[in-house]
Amino acid sequence: MAGTLSVVATPIGNLGDITLRAIETLKNADVIACEDTRVSSKLLAKYDIQKPLVIFHAQSGKGATTRILSLLGEGKRVALVTDAGTPGISDPGTALIAEVRSRLGGEVTIEAIPGPSALAAALSIAGVPTDQFVFLGFLPHKKGRQTLFKEIAEEERTVVFYESTHRIEKALESLVEFLPEDRMVSVLRELTKLHESVVRGSAADVRDYFKTHQGEVRGEFVVIVSTC
Repeated sequence: MAGTLSVVATPIGNLGDITLRAIETLKNADVIACEDTRVSSKLLAKYDIQKPLVIFHAQSGKGATTRILSLLGEGKRVALVTDAGTPGISDPGTALIAEVRSRLGGEVTIEAIPGPSALAAALSIAGVPTDQFVFLGFLPHKKGRQTLFKEIAEEERTVVFYESTHRIEKALESLVEFLPEDRMVSVLRELTKLHESVVRGSAADVRDYFKTHQGEVRGEFVVIVSTC
């Protein structure tokens, strides 16, 4: 009997954003693979879902992958979730999915259970051109970072990337350094949460805003660079 790997999108903030199909899939899973049991447990408790949890994240090593492959090989239904959003989108789930396809091939069904994504949510309310865009995920911490900012400045399409609390101010400084003054920068913070906000303007305007609103330099950020 073939196993099933369900790639389940979960809320990026507001727990009410989960889909009916995602709830059903999680309830029917034999095992749920998650990044952080503390984060996933809050969501599962809200919807009265009680399932065994296994850890899978960027540092969990080959042992976690081997365990999940073994479960799938036994015909189990494994639901893969990330802490927030869609697994595999700038997320270590990509490596697991690739390994399942490589090692088990047609023996396992891999299904998408679509839903929330910070990328889609940000673009939907930013008011920028979205017919074409480039998504960079999380930028590298050191190597190649400055080169990427130069490429962003030269890109004619909308550019989207994720940034953390610890690096958002440095990222804005780099955008000020490399971007022409007429490029629009949008920073979307804490999407779907109580303190969701959108700050738009030139790179210098946005940088100065966060310099004077240090209380808002926290949470998860989506940065969009566009032509208007």
